[in-house]
Amino acid sequence: MSTRFAAFSALALVCLWGPISSAARPNIVLAIADDWGWPHAGAYGENVATPTFDRLAKEGVLIENAYISSPSCTPSRGAIITGQHFWRLGPAANLRSVWPSTFAEYPKLLAADGYFVGSYRKGWGPGIFPGSTVSPAGKRYSSVEGFFEARPDDMPFCLWFGASDPHRPYRAGSGVASGIKLEDVHLFEHFPDSDEVRSDVADYYFEVQRFDHDVGELVALLEKLGELDNTLIVMTGDHGMPFPRAKGNLYDSGARVPMAIRWKDRVPGGRVVSDFVSTNDLAPTFLDAAGLAIPEQVSGLSLVDLLVSGRSGRVEQHRDHVLIGRERHVVAQEAPDLGGYPARGIRTDDFLYIRNYAPDRWPAGTPDYEGAASPNAWLADCDNGPTKWFLWQHRDDPELGEYYDLSFAKRPAEELYDLKKDPGQVVNVADDSSYTRIRTALAVRMTQGLVDAADPRMDGRGDLFDSQPYLGGSPRYPQP
Repeated sequence: MSTRFAAFSALALVCLWGPISSAARPNIVLAIADDWGWPHAGAYGENVATPTFDRLAKEGVLIENAYISSPSCTPSRGAIITGQHFWRLGPAANLRSVWPSTFAEYPKLLAADGYFVGSYRKGWGPGIFPGSTVSPAGKRYSSVEGFFEARPDDMPFCLWFGASDPHRPYRAGSGVASGIKLEDVHLFEHFPDSDEVRSDVADYYFEVQRFDHDVGELVALLEKLGELDNTLIVMTGDHGMPFPRAKGNLYDSGARVPMAIRWKDRVPGGRVVSDFVSTNDLAPTFLDAAGLAIPEQVSGLSLVDLLVSGRSGRVEQHRDHVLIGRERHVVAQEAPDLGGYPARGIRTDDFLYIRNYAPDRWPAGTPDYEGAASPNAWLADCDNGPTKWFLWQHRDDPELGEYYDLSFAKRPAEELYDLKKDPGQVVNVADDSSYTRIRTALAVRMTQGLVDAADPRMDGRGDLFDSQPYLGGSPRYPQP
């Protein structure tokens, strides 16, 4: 077993207690990686060894169009816990801030109704939750075995299984050392094709595979305990990979995540579903599966009917789009600006439309680290790493400079991508007159959706996001 699993082996637990009998209601497990984005799993055809994810997808449902609420850890995880669009979460709509404690949280609701609730490793955050010693994701246990040892017999459980993988930093060369071949690495179209970038992505793959291995040990433990088939398992990530134009961005490379759902007792397996699913939908799904009422103010919609339908493809016709957005990730702009880079987007089958509300700001933070609002902050909405450094070094290169611009140059107020012609989302057609009707229709549809979902930016209160406390630092220029 991995050293991340402490103390007892699964077999030892079974010997101590015997199989734990299944409760009438399902157990619930959310296995969530940190910075794991679509399409980096074997089930999506990628050269990433993810046997656990692939098994859950094969024995359950593979979600093709799963999106987060915001491509930043704190707001994304807050949206999952509450089932709310991130913009409703007050200070927690930003990274490294304060938990609002104003919305119902699915772990607390389940605990109040007879579930044994806990979390392992990274839960909600980074941020603080004043007035409580317990994470919004549930009481933290130092090991999965410790969680099950504390659980009373026959009590249904809800476990948040977090991870630090594949968050940076990486051990350089770990991917190649593990056997990953550079030629097998998939590069988004906004990445230059170089060995430095390929090796960096391979290191990311290595940590994705390590996360998959850890979830595999959890699945094996559930199987040994006789709990696997009555457990609703969701395996996913909180946003895209920690690379330029990915994490912190509304393109698919930042906002789309892998998702597989298995619940053998209720959900027919072997299906691929193309419905647009938001991670906001997980809280109401868990409550619905447990037989609890879903709070009226919840933004997300339960997936239970979709899961038990037995159908593949587009199951629920209303799931034909998803709304996404972002506010401040880190303090990354030029002094004295402490604001973020506010944006909203709507993703449909054929188009991605993005509205940038402050196009005068830098989308990934200022490159002028000497003049940054946070001392020495350098393109600080993007994690430091070899790919970021490679782009910086070649920013003035006639052949490679365009890749730097795609990630770090200022962007127009509107972006529109025709996904049939441009699946990589690198050619903005918002100013193309042949797309005027489509751009207008998507802008209206998105705006109406944001109004209906009580987005403060729609009624002139957008400044509140920038006024919230920021409790962290910023990626800094790597000076000698």
